[in-house]
Amino acid sequence: MKKDTIAAIATAMSDSGIGIIRVSGDEAVEIVDKIYQNAQGAKILKNYESHTIHYGFIVEEDGTFVDEVMISVMLAPRSYTMEDTVEINCHGGVLMMQKILSLVMKAGARIAEPGEFTKRAFLNGRIDLSKAEAVMDIIHAKNEFALQSSVKQLKGSVSDKIKELREKILYEIAFIESALDDPEHISLEGYDERLMHETEDILVELHKLSDSASDGKMLKEGIHTVIVGKPNVGKSSLLNILAGKERAIVTDVAGTTRDTLEETIVLGNITLNMIDTAGIRNTEDIVEKIGVEKARKISKEADLILYVMDASLPLDESDMDIIKMIVDKKAVILLNKSDLEEWVNEQSVVDAMKDVTSMDLKLTQEDDCLNSEGTKDILPYQKIEGLANTVYIMKTSTKEACGIDILTSLIKSMFFHGQITYNDEVYITNIRHKEAIFDAAKSMAEVKKSLKMNMPEDFYSIDLMSAYASLGLIIGEEVEDDLVSEIFSKFCMGK
Repeated sequence: MKKDTIAAIATAMSDSGIGIIRVSGDEAVEIVDKIYQNAQGAKILKNYESHTIHYGFIVEEDGTFVDEVMISVMLAPRSYTMEDTVEINCHGGVLMMQKILSLVMKAGARIAEPGEFTKRAFLNGRIDLSKAEAVMDIIHAKNEFALQSSVKQLKGSVSDKIKELREKILYEIAFIESALDDPEHISLEGYDERLMHETEDILVELHKLSDSASDGKMLKEGIHTVIVGKPNVGKSSLLNILAGKERAIVTDVAGTTRDTLEETIVLGNITLNMIDTAGIRNTEDIVEKIGVEKARKISKEADLILYVMDASLPLDESDMDIIKMIVDKKAVILLNKSDLEEWVNEQSVVDAMKDVTSMDLKLTQEDDCLNSEGTKDILPYQKIEGLANTVYIMKTSTKEACGIDILTSLIKSMFFHGQITYNDEVYITNIRHKEAIFDAAKSMAEVKKSLKMNMPEDFYSIDLMSAYASLGLIIGEEVEDDLVSEIFSKFCMGK
């Protein structure tokens, strides 16, 4: 690890009340002391105790006044990096922060690489790799759940679980090795049965973590949601209602939306990465045709499709085309314009889907659930049974803003299997962690397979060690230097 002293602007590069220049390394105090003097004009920063803050001034080499500042001193090992760290709290103008940083560089520091402060905290042993990654997740959190999940990971929710599993695996490795080295004193009689039980318990824990990754990824990054439908059915109105602002142009002219409109929408503790698409229909308009093809392509990649129908008009060929698009996707069919005379209802949509899929489909009413008053209500949506994926159908009126709260609750139940809470459950939100857990589970499955085949004990050790190493990648105990560099290169400057 590079041991030179690094510095960077730790606050946003925009005008603000306060700006912070962070300096870390063996010479942090000496370097800042060269450009700092207290109210009495003395350069005595090196005499100050750790975790103290001091009023003074930044001055150039010739004594020219630069800025009035507060200096925080944090000496090793009681700092973020476990190195001597000094933070200069100056006025938050971009030009001022850059000027002070240039003086720090001139005094002997170098510009920090992206994420280098956190990288040093990891390499110095203050945090493990999963906690380091949580730092960046906190900065980029899009909703309350993602924020709380990242904070829990920073406090050790993931690393504690991984360490617990590794300890169990390591115990079995050590036991087998000891028994093979000293068979006279350590017996392996009946061990296969005990190891099988322990292996199955570990596999249950690994599968639980792996299963949480789907929810965790969507909670962290948002649900990729695409609004589809024919022109002038209320797609753009739905986007505007969910966004809480006039994001899309709404007119009575069919084909107003010709390209995609994207909006990130936070609904309570979930995020929808919402895309409003061009109305799908047969058209000779070249620009509109491009928009329709783009809508079809985007829909294939969606986590969720909101299919908006005009319930006041009969189904036509375009509706049949859209139904073909959504039958294998998670979707909610919205019978919009329910404030007008009804032409299409839930059953007629199911009948149309039967014609398209040749499947035996039926509508089922959801179970009773408690409403906000604590009494039981029948939810005003139905599930279409018989499809490969989950599809619901419900009535809405974007003109009257009816059914939107119900739609929000429905989306939560579709993706997060009930109530989203900030309890002790560990969510895997990082694809790198998911892959390592998958590899560990694969190795543990090999242990189970070897046990069933009555293989020699040293075969168990090989796969147990592989699982142990895979889990070590998550917390950084088995990680290569190149991967560490790649992870921290994605961090922002100053962190």
